[in-house]
Amino acid sequence: MSTTDLPRLDAAALRADFPILDQSIGGERLVYLDSAATSQKPREVVDAEVAFLTRANSAVHRGAHTLAAEATELFEDARTAVAGFVGAEPENLVWTSGATMSLNLVAYAIGNATAGRGAPASARFALEPGDEIVVTEIEHHANLIPWQELAARTGAVLRHIPVHDDGTLDMDAAAALIGERTRIVAVTHVSNVLGIVNPVADLVALARAVGALTVLDACQSAPHLPLDLPALGVDLAAFSGHKMMGPYGVGALYGRTNVLDALPAFLTGGSMVTTVTLDESEFLPAPQKFEAGTQPVSQAVALAAAARYLDRLGMAAVHAHEREIGRRMMSGLRGIPGVRLLGDADGAERIGVASFEVEGVHAHDVGQFLDARGIAVRVGHHCAKPLHARFGLTASVRASASVFTTEDDIDALIDGVSAVRAYFGVDA
Repeated sequence: MSTTDLPRLDAAALRADFPILDQSIGGERLVYLDSAATSQKPREVVDAEVAFLTRANSAVHRGAHTLAAEATELFEDARTAVAGFVGAEPENLVWTSGATMSLNLVAYAIGNATAGRGAPASARFALEPGDEIVVTEIEHHANLIPWQELAARTGAVLRHIPVHDDGTLDMDAAAALIGERTRIVAVTHVSNVLGIVNPVADLVALARAVGALTVLDACQSAPHLPLDLPALGVDLAAFSGHKMMGPYGVGALYGRTNVLDALPAFLTGGSMVTTVTLDESEFLPAPQKFEAGTQPVSQAVALAAAARYLDRLGMAAVHAHEREIGRRMMSGLRGIPGVRLLGDADGAERIGVASFEVEGVHAHDVGQFLDARGIAVRVGHHCAKPLHARFGLTASVRASASVFTTEDDIDALIDGVSAVRAYFGVDA
């Protein structure tokens, strides 16, 4: 089906689904262009969490009373819904507090395997000094620092796939870097700074050819692209609820069955055990093996409501809308004198994200100027300091779209950015 055959989203009408948008900022209509940091929540997501807390709140998987049974059913139904949203089965989805927790879980579990803790099957993940972990130059800190720490603990070597000036990955360098000593390839699906969709299938093929484990940061793809993680072929993938219209404090780790079964536990305690004596314990199979302690139950229920909301809109239609909005945004910014776009690759597949600098004006000043016009954008290094250093920057301004972003929103952004340099007295 071509993009012209897809049902079109009525972004202006969808604004009514998001209560927070029904307000003004400093007397100006709110133009929310910070969804890549935190997405807004449709009313039904808020209602789902409130309904759980006021009607079914109870500990899950422990208790024979009615509320406990109902809470457990809602919790596991949520797992099924969120797993299905990314093309997976419920047993392949581990609840976490978010992608940062998910990625640390994997890194520390591999560290436990390296230390000889876990079942014999865990040994396949053990790292030896000189083994290599490959990441990219564009990673969010959450998919960089855990691997730095793992390398430091195990003696592994961290290597980096560079990025071209236009923001695309250097795939020739990737092919040269991923070799017989590569044990882990950890990459982002979509850069949270550049908005470019990376060639994950090609990277997975390179990793598989040498038997390396693949880990995907899907935080910026799950809310914006049709996503089928098993079809992508990745071994593990992480995403966060608050970036896909769900609550804070909940996310998920997807894993292939044989990988989750073999990885040793990371956190330990209640709810993830079968038997416990004073001297030793046995653990439940995945995913419960990785879900020690009290889980984010109401948040999971609300995240399932977010997944159902996006499913109802249709992820192909969501992507088509945001791609067109992104093109309008990039085109408008490209035409403003003194504005430099990061990752301005011709023809690259992308989501509705644009990061830029305004010559002579600090990013934070740009953000405050736009905020005075009711336009919410992100400023800073967006937890991607190495990427900003690659482009010779310490900070940039990032605008990011959602399903409710209209052409009028983008035109307001372009008008605002067009006025920045004159306001600060640096206009050419």
